[in-house]
Amino acid sequence: MDRRGFVTSGMAAGLAGITASGGTLGAFLNHAPGFSPGKKLANGDIRLSSNENPLGVSPAARDAIIEAIVESNRYGGRRREVIAALSSYVGVKPEQITLGFGSTEILQICTQAFQGPNTPLIAAAPTFEDVMDYQDTMPFEVHTVPLTADLQHDVQQMRDLSMKRPSVVYFCNPNNPTGTITASADIDAWIAEAPETTVFLMDEAYLEYVTDDRYWDSLKWIEQKPNVVVIRTFSKIFGMAGLRLGYAVTHETTATRLQEHSIQNSPNVLAGAAAIASLQDDGIVERAITVNEEAKSIVHTTLNELDLEYLPTNTNFIMHKINGDLPTYRNRMADAGLLVGRNFPPMLDHNRLSFGLPEEMDQWASAIKDFRRKGWI
Repeated sequence: MDRRGFVTSGMAAGLAGITASGGTLGAFLNHAPGFSPGKKLANGDIRLSSNENPLGVSPAARDAIIEAIVESNRYGGRRREVIAALSSYVGVKPEQITLGFGSTEILQICTQAFQGPNTPLIAAAPTFEDVMDYQDTMPFEVHTVPLTADLQHDVQQMRDLSMKRPSVVYFCNPNNPTGTITASADIDAWIAEAPETTVFLMDEAYLEYVTDDRYWDSLKWIEQKPNVVVIRTFSKIFGMAGLRLGYAVTHETTATRLQEHSIQNSPNVLAGAAAIASLQDDGIVERAITVNEEAKSIVHTTLNELDLEYLPTNTNFIMHKINGDLPTYRNRMADAGLLVGRNFPPMLDHNRLSFGLPEEMDQWASAIKDFRRKGWI
């Protein structure tokens, strides 16, 4: 038998085996090990260091991914269908949506579209780092402005910096890593008066978790302000961090500019299928919010009991004070099977804790209470 015949026969035998065991490829794959909610890794550690959704993708999205595997040899990830579904979900025209490989690629696209040697980036400190890291490969200045005493973006100081020349202003709101919000009215007052040479990147990755009524989204600006880019992601509330899908919502002319820098066959097949199914799952957002609030309540109760200060959070994580050395605290948590957040200068006396399932936060609570009994914290 020649090589081609061997391969063909092998494939036929494999497909026959699949048919015998389940009837369809989807049924066969359903026999694979099932998904278990939570943040437990293969070695048993619980990862509370990444802001992931512990519920994972919705059951409808898992089914859609399985069905879409048979399309993995084909180009295209249902791009038009994803944009159409997003258009309906967000309430904008399809022409106002730009897709990316997570919101991080959207930020990179915005950098390529708007930054330059004479166009600095103005951002808070601390905040989400990725948009500033693109300075390493592109010629633009970065001006960081410390958060205010109540941990909001210092809108006035950022505004003063933008008056000198065309600028790109980055708002991560709610902010990562602090979890705090900046009052939307303060940002709106600036946007309303800003020239089109000031571009606003409004990162709303944690939008759905917000409970503070001083916050609202920025979508109202996109029809009249081509210089406002609203950035969102499927990574958080939809549990698709590993599938990588984000999007920008803008004025149509801005979308045209952004798409000159974007990959036009995004998303991949599996991410596209999962996104469409997620947007059609009426209960997914409510389920994620409910679990997040339960986890947050456990953390708040524990930190209050230990008299450890924490920042108000409108996200799926919290920044809390620790007593003692931060690396030592992290190492001790790792010894207890709990991976907690990295350093976020200048807040080196705080730890960022991402929320898992309530039972996982109970394990964290037991560990940190044990640390107190031992005099470690």
